[in-house]
Amino acid sequence: MANGDRPPDAAGRGSSLRMRLALAFVGVALASIAVLAGLVAAFAAADVSDLTARQRDGYTGAVALVAGAEWSRHDSWAAASLSPVLELAANRGANAQIRDQAGRIVAASPGFAANRQARQYRMPVVVHGRRVGEVAVRFTHGGIVRAVAVLRADLLRAIAGAAGLAALLALVSGLVLARRLTRPVERVIAVTQARKRGERTARVGPLAAPAELRDLATAFDQMADTLSREEQLRRDLVADVAHELRTPVAVLQAAHEALLDGIAEPTPDQLTSLRDEVLRLARMVSDLETLAAADAAALQLTLSRCDLAGIAEGAADSLAGKFEAAGVTLQRRLTSAEIHGDPIWLHQVITNLLTNALKFTPSGGIVTVSSGPAGSHAVLTVTDTGTGISEDELPHIFERFWRGRLAAQTSGSGIGLALATGLAAAHGGQLTASSQLGHGTVMTLTLPLA
Repeated sequence: MANGDRPPDAAGRGSSLRMRLALAFVGVALASIAVLAGLVAAFAAADVSDLTARQRDGYTGAVALVAGAEWSRHDSWAAASLSPVLELAANRGANAQIRDQAGRIVAASPGFAANRQARQYRMPVVVHGRRVGEVAVRFTHGGIVRAVAVLRADLLRAIAGAAGLAALLALVSGLVLARRLTRPVERVIAVTQARKRGERTARVGPLAAPAELRDLATAFDQMADTLSREEQLRRDLVADVAHELRTPVAVLQAAHEALLDGIAEPTPDQLTSLRDEVLRLARMVSDLETLAAADAAALQLTLSRCDLAGIAEGAADSLAGKFEAAGVTLQRRLTSAEIHGDPIWLHQVITNLLTNALKFTPSGGIVTVSSGPAGSHAVLTVTDTGTGISEDELPHIFERFWRGRLAAQTSGSGIGLALATGLAAAHGGQLTASSQLGHGTVMTLTLPLA
C-alpha cells in the first residue's frame, strides 16, 4: 500500500482529529490570551488611575502654591488678585474655589458650583509655615480627564490588537502542529484498515514525526511482522502435520484393507507395524494437546523442593534405551542442586532437550547432560556433538512451530523447545542455546537455587 493512499473513512477521521486538535490548541491559546489581556488591562487601568491621581494632586498643589503667592504679596485675601489662580486651574481643565482660614469663599471659578458630580481635590494654602486658607479643585471632562480617557482607549486598542494577532498566530500554529501530529496517525489508521481488508504486506514504514509516533509506527510494523511470521508458522504446521499424518494413515488404511480383503495375514510383525503407526499418530496428537494446554494457560505448576540432578537422572534413564538403539553415547555429569520446581514439568523439559540432542546427533556421537550449582542458580546443560544450528536459524529455535532446514528431515511438530523455554520462564529461569553448524549444540537451563 502506497504511503499516500488511504481510504476515505481514514481521511475523514484524520481531518476530524486534525480539526479537533487545532481547535483545542486555539481554545487554550485564546483562554491564555484572554487571561493575559485581562490582567494587562487591569494593571494598566490601575497604573493610569494612580498616575491620574498623582497628576491631579500635583495640579491642586500648584493652584494652592499660586494662591499662597498672591496672598503673600498683599498679606491678605481681600487685596489679593486671584484671577491668575483661576486661570491656571482653567488651563488644566478644572474649576477652583479658594477659601480663607475661616472657610469663607474668597474666589471661585464660574463652573465650580455646577460641577458637583466631579471629585473634589483639596489642598491647604500655607505661607511661611502658617495656614491661611484652602483651595478646592474639580476637574471637568476636558484637559487631564480627556487625556486619561484617550490614554485608556489607546491601551485597550493596543491590547485588543495584540490579542487578535496572538489568536491568529495561535490558529495558524495550531493548524500546522495538528497536521504534523495527525499525519502519522492517519498513516497508521490507513495501514490498520488495509490489514483489516486482508493486505498482510501493509506496513507503516518510516515516518517524519515526533519520536513517540515513530516508536508507535515501529512497534506496529514489528507486530505486523510477528503476526505474519506466526501465520506462516501456523500454515507450515498445518502442512507438516498433514504430511506427518498422511504416511501413517495411508499405511494403516492399506494394511487394514489388505487384512479385510484376505490378501495379508494378521501376523505379529504386521500387527506390530500397525501398532507403531498408531503410536506415531498418538505422539503427534499428544504434542498438539500439549500445545493447546500451554496456549490455554492450563499448565499449573506444583512447586516443591527438589534436586535438579535427580530429575535429570530420571529423564536420562527414561531415554537410555533410545540412545543405545541409535548408537549415541549418553554421558552424565550430575551434581546435586536444590531448587523449587515442578518435577513433572522439569522432567518434560529435560526430556525434550535430550530428545532433540539425540535427534540431531549421528550414530557414534556423544550427548552429555550435566548439572550443578553456579552462584545463586542451578545450571543444567545438554551438549551434543551433532549437526549444530546455523547462525541465521539459532534466534528462531525457541519459536513455536519453528523447524529448521535440517529438522525438515525428521519427525516432530516444532513445539518442544518452545514449551521448554516457556516452562523455564514459569520457574523463574531461562533456557538459552549456543551452537555452531557442524560442531554441535549446547542447551543451558538456568533456575534459581532453593
